[in-house]
Order: sequence, then C-alpha cells, then structure tokens
Amino acid sequence: MRTFITVLFVISALSIIGIVLMQEGSSGGLGGMTGENTDTFWSQNKKNSLEGRMELMTKLIAGVFMVSALLLGIIT
Repeated sequence: MRTFITVLFVISALSIIGIVLMQEGSSGGLGGMTGENTDTFWSQNKKNSLEGRMELMTKLIAGVFMVSALLLGIIT
C-alpha cells in the first residue's frame, strides 16, 4: 500500500510540474484594478479551450498530490 501511494505521489508531482510548465502565463494579474474589461469572448469561453482544460487538470492533479502527501504522512 505504501509503495502504491509513493508511486502515485511521484507521478502526480512530475505531472503537475509538466502541466504548469505547458500553461501560458497570465498577464492580467491586477487587471481588475485598472478597469480592464474581463467580459471578452476569450474570458467567457476559456473553459472550453485547451488552456481551460489544462487548468482543470492542474487542479485535479494538485488534489491527488495533496491527498497522497497526507496519506504518506499518516502511514509513516
């Protein structure tokens, strides 16, 4: 059981590194303060794009990473 969780932990760590490196940088960090328009076609349909799917995968793999880290901490 410990070996399985360790393998899952390592795979999720490497996957999250790869996915984060493949994502585009977001340059709109403080755009809300400057009055930048966020109701563009891109912002409304981002979830259907490759970038939106990569963001979802990042969140899911980060969850797997955190749960496996907690389980490894409990087991040892």
